[in-house]
Amino acid sequence: MTTKASAQPPLRRKFKRVWNYRYILMMVLPVIALLIVFSYVPMLGNVLAFKEFSIRRGIWNSDWVGLKYFRQLWGMPQFWSVFSNQLIISFMKLMIGFPYPIVLALLINEVRSPKIRRSYQTAYTFPHFLSWIVIAGIIKGFLADQGLVNQMLLALNASKHRIFNDGDQFRVMLYLTEVWKEGGWNSILYLATLSTINPSLYEAAEIDGAGRWQKILYITWPGLYSTAAILLILSVGNVLSGGFDQIINLYNSVVMQKADIIDTYIYRTAISAGSNYSFATAVGLFKSVINVALLIIANTAVRRMGQEGIL
Repeated sequence: MTTKASAQPPLRRKFKRVWNYRYILMMVLPVIALLIVFSYVPMLGNVLAFKEFSIRRGIWNSDWVGLKYFRQLWGMPQFWSVFSNQLIISFMKLMIGFPYPIVLALLINEVRSPKIRRSYQTAYTFPHFLSWIVIAGIIKGFLADQGLVNQMLLALNASKHRIFNDGDQFRVMLYLTEVWKEGGWNSILYLATLSTINPSLYEAAEIDGAGRWQKILYITWPGLYSTAAILLILSVGNVLSGGFDQIINLYNSVVMQKADIIDTYIYRTAISAGSNYSFATAVGLFKSVINVALLIIANTAVRRMGQEGIL
């Protein structure tokens, strides 16, 4: 009786706390429902990777084929070429695109005028809201063989820059356009983190004679370090998952050898060509396993550096 009586007050307090926040929790329910319906339920479809899927027979009545499509995948030299393209493009985007938002946030944070700071934030975040279809049209209008830039070069008796005919130049364009589109948006979280740093730390540093660079190095950067570590883990965990919208709207048969990635390969060979959903699912599942492995490795490395991971 004593144990039961002593256990009731904490339970009542917890229930009362939940009840007090019932309206806020109700606002979260649609998000949870969307997450379950569009993220967790579709995971059941991974069973297609082990079946000979037939639309007529459905998912559960199709025949089991074991690792047939994985063996087919691993035995294709073209896939490993695509896989290497994915690693090169994704890691180069990570190396350029990860530090850029940090530097951008630090620079915007140093602007003293709130009006000018908001103007910079708006200008840098606006490209995020443009689709890659629109951006691809703009890029081709400027950089294509008959684009504005090449027409100006011809008018100056200079040689054309055939970016869409050179795989290496095309990759550089992918890196730069990705940074231009997403860098400002990714800097928002860093700017929010900077706003939580106690201003008295900067005032004390000024009294001690610290310059702007010293304040960034010893106050601002330590305040960003944990946020940067978590975002780095998440970025590494998505190395094999990004770039489809960008590349599918920009590449062509000339640069395909160096620009074809896993998602475009699946779309072109397994979905558009023959609707081989089992093979496409096997490739997607293989990619997800690699992403999880990279996520665990990055999380372990960050934890050994003394920072909190996500696992």
